[in-house]
Amino acid sequence: MNRHYLYDALIIGSGAAGLCLAINLAKQLKVAIICKNAVSEGSTYYAQGGIAAVLDAQDSVESHVKDTMAAGGGLCNEDAVRFTVENSRDAIAWLIEQGVQFDRMGDQADSYHLTREGGHSHRRIIHSADATGKAVSSTLIEQAINEPNITFFEHHIAIDLIKQDERCTGAYILDQKRDKVDSFQARFVILATGGASKVYLYSSNPDGNSGDGMAMAWRAGCRAANMEFNQFHPTCLYNPNGPTSLMTEALRGEGALLKLPNGERFMPQYDERAELAPRDIVARAIDHEMKRSGLDFVYLDISHKPAEFIHQHFPNIYQSCMEIGIDITRDPIPVVPAAHYTCGGIVVDKYGKTDVEGLLAIGETTCTGLHGANRMASNSLLECLVYARSAAGYILENIDHIAPPEPAPYWDASRVTTSDEDIIISHSWHELRQVMWDYVGIVRSHKRLERALARIQLIKKEVNDYYRDYHINSDLIELRNLVLVAEIIVRSAISRKESRGLHYTLDYPEMLAVAKDTILCPPDFRIAE
Repeated sequence: MNRHYLYDALIIGSGAAGLCLAINLAKQLKVAIICKNAVSEGSTYYAQGGIAAVLDAQDSVESHVKDTMAAGGGLCNEDAVRFTVENSRDAIAWLIEQGVQFDRMGDQADSYHLTREGGHSHRRIIHSADATGKAVSSTLIEQAINEPNITFFEHHIAIDLIKQDERCTGAYILDQKRDKVDSFQARFVILATGGASKVYLYSSNPDGNSGDGMAMAWRAGCRAANMEFNQFHPTCLYNPNGPTSLMTEALRGEGALLKLPNGERFMPQYDERAELAPRDIVARAIDHEMKRSGLDFVYLDISHKPAEFIHQHFPNIYQSCMEIGIDITRDPIPVVPAAHYTCGGIVVDKYGKTDVEGLLAIGETTCTGLHGANRMASNSLLECLVYARSAAGYILENIDHIAPPEPAPYWDASRVTTSDEDIIISHSWHELRQVMWDYVGIVRSHKRLERALARIQLIKKEVNDYYRDYHINSDLIELRNLVLVAEIIVRSAISRKESRGLHYTLDYPEMLAVAKDTILCPPDFRIAE
């Protein structure tokens, strides 16, 4: 039996953005949080580095803004950058109020240890050892669970948004345990579903990052911006016999060096900032060195630092490397680039409002203008917090003017059948991610992008035919979303006739004099003027 739920706010996603929003709404509103897997399985939980904020007396808002604008390749929206940075101190204070334990300087109650990462001119990264995301996520989950007005729906995956009279009023959501599609409705719907790094073969992110919010918003009529800018984290653990893990940017911030197998450093040849250059520069340098020398990986070496320092600052990385026989106090770490962050996304304003009434979006699934052509390290969790708090203010201010929606029709699965051809899903899944990795990766060309688009359109037709005819499951839902997001990424990349930030193409290696956003309009992928 299909079920119908009604709330004041429906939040799809349980990372930092969704949890922060829910907690800020829960004193006045009834809130549902949709979790694709367990509540802790979002990207926030696995974030290692920290949160950028102006907290030091030697730092300033102007300096943080300047650094962010420089890293963004001239494409950042200065109003969005300034809005985010100016609210950074309050966002951190709010986290501390919730109980997040950040690393301190000695025994001083109000003095926190700040580290520095690539692109930052000051130490401004507040952190909890090398597992900041875990500290933030665990604390916010605990707070949210204790709020009687918040209800978690774990192992539920959103399929599509519900629109009534051009307003978004909810979503159809698959309860994976019951294998039933339920309708969830609310006066406001908020997408906080994270990015789309799963579209690539190799990713530092958890499996859930399949672009669900981006795809659902597109199908509902929302524009997508700057989707060609996919950040590849330069340093992920190379582990061909098991799962990979992120080797945080803070390692390089604290002095780790990138080396070839012969022990030679190579980053000074590529940028005067060497290992502290922005991620796109470091990732391209590693990619070039690997291809030039036929290497499977390069090394990240922090073994010249005292062992006590490494144990104190990077306990989780030390332990995870030891589990596969690498002692980072003595040995260099084998690393490779991997898809890490989607800098573009759903077009939103500073309140998280999209092109569709009643639908907001926050976090990595959006394009706020903060990141431009390249996200600066540790600005992402900050963006989640600042925009979640801003969206909460907008919702609370306007909720009384919005009537509860009329009940939507129940999900109709009467004309579909059970498939015995699930191999089609797994084959299409692998082919899509391989195509994206081979043709739409760190270095691109027009020919590669055209080849990728042709293959993606064939896969898209197969997937849509399958979706129309057979019962759905989580793999099919994610694949349907991924193939749409892949097409948006490729079409965005084809339209950019230059190299800027994370988008580097052999056909147009120079950067144009005027920076311009790539904005695609549904349903026909028209480029917005």
